[in-house]
Amino acid sequence: MIRHQGSQIYASILVNALYAMVNYPIMLVNTLLAPLSILAVVTFATHGTLLPVAAEGALIMSMVGSGTAMQGDLSHLKNDMRMQDMVVSSPTGPGIYITGMALSQIVYSFPTLVLLVIFNILFVHLTAIGALIVFTDMATIFTFAVSLGFFLSTLSTDIVQSWAFSGILSPILTTIPPVYYPISYIPMPYRYLAYISPTTYAAQIAQNQAGFTTLTLVQTAAYWSILLLITVVFGYIAIRRSRWRDI
Repeated sequence: MIRHQGSQIYASILVNALYAMVNYPIMLVNTLLAPLSILAVVTFATHGTLLPVAAEGALIMSMVGSGTAMQGDLSHLKNDMRMQDMVVSSPTGPGIYITGMALSQIVYSFPTLVLLVIFNILFVHLTAIGALIVFTDMATIFTFAVSLGFFLSTLSTDIVQSWAFSGILSPILTTIPPVYYPISYIPMPYRYLAYISPTTYAAQIAQNQAGFTTLTLVQTAAYWSILLLITVVFGYIAIRRSRWRDI
């Protein structure tokens, strides 16, 4: 069983990441441009004062973008290549399928993540514990994005529709919310609207660890609870409620 699951995960990485990286390396530029372009704009607009905050924000955007972009890949595999039909007829369940595709997104985004991690090491000063918390924070928001991407892919009937979903999700989750800047920059009462997006909680947790904002223990616990709850809910929906066996 474990060997079968490992082969399924490896197959997902091979098909969805390594194949594209080797044959279409220009696609790697796409994963790099989005977070770095906003990082550059924020840095230039604030004369470098928000560079450390934006560096963390670029890492969050990359994790969210990698997760939600999975819907386009899944839509292509499902609707164009009919590969999901073969997966559904096999012993592979949606959990293993999601895991393999999620890891493939990490592999595909690895060059971008390495560069962004270097930026964070240079400009964001974290303790060892702080770095571990931020890593957990990034893993959590990535899990949420993967679950959301998988769920949307099961609803999509064409890759063009998936592109539309991506165009909507990007500003809602990573551009408009206070990911690249402190939430204090949003005037009241509009600030409350930012908390609709789960990336706000992820950004607040990361910024708190870096000293860009100050959260009380109660606020930190509340933000973690909300972020984890949203991630668990979407994970349940992706595995249990997505159209899988009946598509």
